[in-house]
Amino acid sequence: MKKQHVVVVLALLCTTFTFAQFTLDGQFRPRTEYRNGFQTLIPDASDAGFAINTRSRLNAGFTADSFKVYISLQDVSVWGENPQIIPVDDNNSFALFEAWASLKLSEKWSTKLGRQIISYDDQRFFGGLDWAQQGRNHDLALLQYKGGKFMLDVGLAFNQDLDGNGGPLFGFQNEGTAYPANNPFQYKTMQYVYAKQQWEGFSASLLAVNYAHQNFDVDGNADGVNSLITLGTHLNYKKGSFGAAANAFIQNGEFFNGATDVKGAYLLGLDLSYKVSSKVGLGAGVELISGNDVTTTDRTEAFLPTFGTNHKFNGFMDYFYVGNHVNTIGLFDVHASANFKLGEKASLLAKILNFSGDQELPSGEKSLGTELDLVYTQGFKGYALKIGYSHLFPADGMYELKGVTEADAASSQNWAWAMLIIKPKFLNTAKSE
Repeated sequence: MKKQHVVVVLALLCTTFTFAQFTLDGQFRPRTEYRNGFQTLIPDASDAGFAINTRSRLNAGFTADSFKVYISLQDVSVWGENPQIIPVDDNNSFALFEAWASLKLSEKWSTKLGRQIISYDDQRFFGGLDWAQQGRNHDLALLQYKGGKFMLDVGLAFNQDLDGNGGPLFGFQNEGTAYPANNPFQYKTMQYVYAKQQWEGFSASLLAVNYAHQNFDVDGNADGVNSLITLGTHLNYKKGSFGAAANAFIQNGEFFNGATDVKGAYLLGLDLSYKVSSKVGLGAGVELISGNDVTTTDRTEAFLPTFGTNHKFNGFMDYFYVGNHVNTIGLFDVHASANFKLGEKASLLAKILNFSGDQELPSGEKSLGTELDLVYTQGFKGYALKIGYSHLFPADGMYELKGVTEADAASSQNWAWAMLIIKPKFLNTAKSE
């Protein structure tokens, strides 16, 4: 009987795979970093940081005619952070990174429910933040329309915190829905609409986002929500060797702390690209992110690219909008880049950026400095290696902004890293026609 049961199960699995597609793949991505001025100026008296961390993922996808399910398990850990002989991971490095189901409602309409990545256009406002080993995800319901060269997404989210008072069966509050998050990335509710239309050589998208944080009164009781509204567009043009991309966003509402009004905050960006040859590509651009007078506390004009892949912008050393530079003097970023193809699987990116504040610092200074970024990529059979080096040449304003005097700061502010990327494909059953 046992053998018969095995045969039946195998037969059922084979039948399932005949009418559906199952994929099983993964990622192993260790990264070594030398930090001698990463994100902020390092004092001369401090030693540089050095560590290795690894992202490991196991991804499973199942596609049938009327639905698709996807699950991504992830572990992010620093080498040596867990004692060798303790079987429990006290650092909570293991997580369910994605878990969603997409249901086909009609030929053009579908819905996607669960934990998922939101990424649009150049990821300026919504991005997967893939550079960060932990990445970024959202728990939400998504209604999607795709017809021809037009697409429309409507996203809805309502976040709730775990509370033992709900009992082991439910695990959340039996009374009330207070969500005591205290950072701009942990919203209580979110609603957004994204629409994109493509034409020959040109595309345009519109984004409207409203996300809200929980308010509390002086006694600590939940007292409604405060909302921040962002409206924006992304335009992309390409003809022959020339390309151009533009961003324009504006924000109004209330800052996540509930005590600061946001009025007229904006982001404007323009990037141009030109392919000189099959081996050389050039780029140049400018971005202006509105800031605020640092002496003002009850209102702000500072824009926050809240959910974007901000490591991609404003320099790889992450001095701006990567867990820092929130509600401050803003940024004026002028940059130029060159990408060289060195072989069939090798390339070198060189980028230089000049930074200054949109607003003045208390001293009247605006200049923040210049950054040089270099990234070398080498592909191999089945894996790739990336090596990067960045150097910051701080101006007077950077010392003031980061609170480190030039006399106390290290003479060299730099960052170097190396990352190995392996993406094994364990299983892929092609869908039968």
